Amino acid sequence: MEDQAARLRQMVEGKTEYEAADTAEMKLSDPSAAENGTTGGSRVIAVTSGKGGVGKTNLTVNLAIALGMAGKRVIIIDADMGMANVDVILGTVSKYNLTHLMQENIELEDVLVHGPYGVNYISGGSGIENAMEWSPQERTRLLNKLASCEGLADFILVDTGAGIGKNVLDFILSADEVLLLTTPEPTALTDAYAVMKAYSLYATQKTMKLVVNRVYDENESRDVVTKLKRTAAKFLQMQVDCLGYIYEDRNMMQAVRRQMPLLAAYPHTISAKCVRAIANNLLYGGKVRVKRGWMGFLQRFIDFSG
Repeated sequence: MEDQAARLRQMVEGKTEYEAADTAEMKLSDPSAAENGTTGGSRVIAVTSGKGGVGKTNLTVNLAIALGMAGKRVIIIDADMGMANVDVILGTVSKYNLTHLMQENIELEDVLVHGPYGVNYISGGSGIENAMEWSPQERTRLLNKLASCEGLADFILVDTGAGIGKNVLDFILSADEVLLLTTPEPTALTDAYAVMKAYSLYATQKTMKLVVNRVYDENESRDVVTKLKRTAAKFLQMQVDCLGYIYEDRNMMQAVRRQMPLLAAYPHTISAKCVRAIANNLLYGGKVRVKRGWMGFLQRFIDFSG
């Protein structure tokens, strides 16, 4: 019981078992690291998964809320083509989506939704699938209008589709950081490895981190993380760190049915504490230097799609 209580305290403080030692060492060596953990502009994080149904959009929305509770400005780009999953979780409806920005009379403030619980987001829309057909003028107009997101957000979370289709790869290869979500199910692990493999082949800067959802105990999470980390190191020559895990919790499904984020509907549950721990690990788990940032993300995505 004492060990379990200690682990829970670590989670509440924002440290999973995997990150607690590194975080403590970082704070001891640099007391200002928590306040100066990010340099260079907005952090652009692509949240992805190998298969659908593992809780990717749920994690994205609840991470946005947790980061907002920590005083950070967050924008979600709902890039899961045509699914509008952020709308579903928040119980909202978007009048415009990202592709409407290519129209001369539509501006960023028209498509940026100020949703409930402090969640700001832009719906992607199915038109992104036809990015290769955009004219140079349309691409330039879209880039110019989206540019001001840089000054509106400390974090920009890109909720991609699942799998290794071209659109998904374009998003994760354009982002400075990639968060890969999986569950312990064998099919989810196989598909997660497929994403890791594709990413390792094409990414010039490999900054992928794992989150394991729907675990029943800490040993199960440890086994999943160890297996994926060893496989990535052996076959892909890529280091993959773990940001944390989320316990199986029926309250998560109840929140979806209520069309409310977990952190709003059931903020004191164990799974909500896990999400807040993951957000804290993003904030305080080590010094982060933004390399490409938001404008670099946009330019690379447009170049990839051209």
